Amino acid sequence: MGFLKICKQKAWLLGTALGIVFLGLGAAGGQLEIVWKKAVMICLECIGIG
Repeated sequence: MGFLKICKQKAWLLGTALGIVFLGLGAAGGQLEIVWKKAVMICLECIGIG
C-alpha cells in the first residue's frame, strides 16, 4: 500500500506542476487577455447588460 500511496502523491504533484507550467505558457503567449475578455462578455450577457 505504501508504494501506491507514494505513486498517487507524485502523480498529483506532477499534474499540479504541469498545470502551472501550461498556465504560465498561456499567459506568456497572450492568451490571458483573450480569456479575460471572453469571461467578461459572458458575465455581462448573463446579467443582461451586454
